Amino acid sequence: MDPATIIGLLLAFGAMFTMLFMEGASLSSILLPAPMIIVFFGTIAVGIASGTIKDMLAAFKALPQAFRGKIGNPRDLVEQLVHFAEVARRDGLLALEAEVAKAKDPLVARALQAMADGVDADDLRDMLEDDIDTQEREKSVASKWFATLGGYAPTVGIIGTVVSLTHVLENLSKPDELGHMIAAAFVATLWGLVSANFIWLPIGARLGRLAELESEQLNLAVEGLMAIQSGTPALVLREKLEGMLPADSAKASGSKDSIRLAEQDFEEAA
Repeated sequence: MDPATIIGLLLAFGAMFTMLFMEGASLSSILLPAPMIIVFFGTIAVGIASGTIKDMLAAFKALPQAFRGKIGNPRDLVEQLVHFAEVARRDGLLALEAEVAKAKDPLVARALQAMADGVDADDLRDMLEDDIDTQEREKSVASKWFATLGGYAPTVGIIGTVVSLTHVLENLSKPDELGHMIAAAFVATLWGLVSANFIWLPIGARLGRLAELESEQLNLAVEGLMAIQSGTPALVLREKLEGMLPADSAKASGSKDSIRLAEQDFEEAA
């Protein structure tokens, strides 16, 4: 779990409430039901209206992922692909059919089955790249939906403020209450800006970043799978895939594993 979103939101709201208290204001001055209802419900409503029901369901389904931030470890993927390469070199591509159930990623599982079935290399790459494109489009829906809410929220907040100011103008005969009513009117604008920049836009950006990381791992898997089909030795495959990893991930490689794979490749060549 990557708690970046949780930490960031807590710090952002903490800074806002700290400023509020330092200014001598009370929390109840901004936690007003009416402005919050128009901003949050109104923003979500126009967000729904701007897309489809499927878009909304996909966005809310992806929401927990924004807070968990759980993405597979690329180091584990490399180790698994190296294992499949060992099996393919030792027992042939047909033996990969028995390894399908061990694959943690559906794309890897489909590729292993395709290799065992004798699918051509070009066709296999096309199939995998099409799968990645489809997943990227699906993942982008949630990110774009929350980014759309971030665009609507400030304007919805202004609408709430205008509605409240209309009520203020109806009560000019009550000068003692004008200050309170005007302040309450601008709370809608405040929550429009806060919800956009503290909630919707960060969540959209977070989901977009997680989708990028997942796409990078899928592309790593494709390169590894294509190398397995072409008969690349396990040691060479490890070096190739580690070269595609970020520096901090690549450092996790163990020298004992490299030595073991080198000895195995030497024995196979002999």
